[in-house]
Amino acid sequence: MPTTTLSPRGTTARSTTIALKLLMAVTGLVFVGYLLLHMYGNLKALAGEEAFNTYAEHLRTFGEPMLPYGGLLWIVRIVLILSIIGHAYAAFRLWSRAGAARRTRYDAVKTAATSKWMRWGGVFLLVFIVWHLLHFTIVKISPNPDKQGIDITANPYQLVVASFQVWWMVLIYVAAMIALFMHLKHGVYSAQQTLGWTMTPKAHGRAKTIATATAALIVVGFLIPPLSIAFGLIP
Repeated sequence: MPTTTLSPRGTTARSTTIALKLLMAVTGLVFVGYLLLHMYGNLKALAGEEAFNTYAEHLRTFGEPMLPYGGLLWIVRIVLILSIIGHAYAAFRLWSRAGAARRTRYDAVKTAATSKWMRWGGVFLLVFIVWHLLHFTIVKISPNPDKQGIDITANPYQLVVASFQVWWMVLIYVAAMIALFMHLKHGVYSAQQTLGWTMTPKAHGRAKTIATATAALIVVGFLIPPLSIAFGLIP
C-alpha cells in the first residue's frame, strides 16, 4: 500500500504555520483580557466623577513604592504593544501563505473575503488604538471646543465626558466598536480552533457561541459610556 510522507520542507512549513497560529491565538487572548479589564474601568464612569477618577489614579499608584508612579500602566502598555506586534506579524505571515491552502473557488472567495475584512479591519483598529492612546493617555487632547484647558485634560472623567459630547467622536468610536466586534467574533473562534477546542460538532457550536458572546459583551460594555454621555445620561 502506498504511503504519503512529508518532505522536510513541508514539515518545516507546517510547523511554522502551527507556530504562527499559536502566536496569533495567544496574543489575541492577551488582547481580549486587556479589553475586558479596560471595559470594566470605563464602566466606572457610570458611578460618577469621583469613582472614575479614583480608579484611574489607583492604576497609576498601584504597586508603589516597588513600582514608580504609573509603572503598572507602562507594564500593561508594553505587554499590549508586544502582543499587537506579535499578532500583526503572525497575521501577515499567515495571510501570505493562505493562497496555497485554498482548494476550491468557493473556498478561495470565502477565505479571501474573510481575510480582507480581518486584514483591513485590523489595520483600522490599529490606527484607532494609536489615536485612542494619544487622545486619552499620552497627549490628552479635548476635541470639544467648549471644554478646553488643564482642568479638562488633567481630569480623566472630564476628558471622557468632554470628548463624547462631540458627535464625530462618538461616530468614530461606534465605527471602531463595529470593527472590533467583527474582529473579536472571528478571532476568538479561531483561537479556540487553534487550541483544539472545536474538535466535535458540539464543541464547534460552543466555540462559536463563546466567540459571539465575548465580542458582544466587550463591545456593548465599551459603547455604554460614550452613548450615555452623547444622550445626556452622564452629565
